[in-house]
Amino acid sequence: MKFRKKPVEIEAIQWTGLNPQEIKDFVGDSAKIEYYDAAYESGAGPMLAEVIIHTLEGNMRANIKDWIIKGVNGEFYPCKPEIFEKTYEPAD
Repeated sequence: MKFRKKPVEIEAIQWTGLNPQEIKDFVGDSAKIEYYDAAYESGAGPMLAEVIIHTLEGNMRANIKDWIIKGVNGEFYPCKPEIFEKTYEPAD
């Protein structure tokens, strides 16, 4: 049998590595941003950080350029940009 995905609008934000506050505002307590770069913290270099998302399947890491999607039940999960582009398009 073949199936087609039901059309549904989702909310999503892309992790750029430079938008930690936007990510926190979007996911709230469903994610944690871990900074691991002393150069950024001292103002000497770009930020190196990762987003750990608490999903229904456990903790998952969002890499830079990954999209963070809010699912139909309010859950969050990361999605690789290539998959996101094949699956979603902007809603009007």
